[in-house]
Amino acid sequence: MSEPRYGIWAPVGGNFGPLNAPDEPIDASYERTRSLVLEAERLGYVTTLVAQHLANPRSLDLEQLETWTACAALAEATESIEIIAAIKPLLFHPAVLAKMALGIDAISGGRFAINLISAWFRPEMERTNIPFPPHDERYRYSGEWLQVVRDLWSGERVNFEGEYFKIQDLSLRPFSVAQPYPRIYLGGASDPAQILAAQQADVYFINGQPIEDVRKVIKQVLNRPRFLPQPVRFGLSAFVIARTTDEEAQAELERLMALQKLEEQYKLSVAKGVDPEAAMFKLFAKNPAVGGNGGTAAGLVGSYDTVATRVAAFVDAGIDTFMLQFNPFVREMTRFAQEIMPRVQHLQKVA
Repeated sequence: MSEPRYGIWAPVGGNFGPLNAPDEPIDASYERTRSLVLEAERLGYVTTLVAQHLANPRSLDLEQLETWTACAALAEATESIEIIAAIKPLLFHPAVLAKMALGIDAISGGRFAINLISAWFRPEMERTNIPFPPHDERYRYSGEWLQVVRDLWSGERVNFEGEYFKIQDLSLRPFSVAQPYPRIYLGGASDPAQILAAQQADVYFINGQPIEDVRKVIKQVLNRPRFLPQPVRFGLSAFVIARTTDEEAQAELERLMALQKLEEQYKLSVAKGVDPEAAMFKLFAKNPAVGGNGGTAAGLVGSYDTVATRVAAFVDAGIDTFMLQFNPFVREMTRFAQEIMPRVQHLQKVA
């Protein structure tokens, strides 16, 4: 088994799990994200994901950190951690985005990556009058968009004419510090998402779900055509609840579930804006959980030994990167680093 990479979701929308947990005040500020990412770097986490929304999906009254300006600042503030900026192709022309990404790549010394998501929250597009094509067309658009970005990152002079974009005699300088280009992550649960990930992504992010379902997804993606020479790798999103005993962890899960139920209005607000064709929300309905993007449905809830064993099982199944959520964030992120990371390392040595 390869050694897993651990990362954290930046709390760009406030908190993960219940927003109003008594020991975790709502805070979507850059100052908080910077502090958390620096602490994560110190604790041994190697990557962080900064999600992208124009407005907070749970409520327009809640703050939402802007992704790309925050990532540029984090690139300057940090020393070793990888910084992943989510990108919705509908919001940025690929040539503009490619140049912005090269800028942050340079600031970070080659530690920058993107996470392509083809958008699911209709209101942020409708309120700004940005076209929001049907689900499958968004993936065709994203595929062409990503091809343009990768071509421009190559440093070669690009001439491209497709269904959506036309590039004439353009090359970008300086070259990428990351070689051969900044890493490309891709999220989405639908068949078009899997196809695009298999074709062009470096890492495919899987939403939190039981390990038997994760194994099926990995097999499906690996069986699809691949455009790149290197094999696709896999990441998993998860919300972690680790305690000294399974019973304590289960009690904490139930407490957080109860707090989430008190905030049903936020869940309803998100549901109203979801594209009905977005496959991941069908998965979320199947596996109720604490946290975003599948959260506790990944099963990383239990005693330290239980959680470590499950992490090791995911690694054995093919997961390379774990993008984790916690509440309260600092305390539980520290607990994971101190209690779970060493146990997983020990399990791998024994194996």
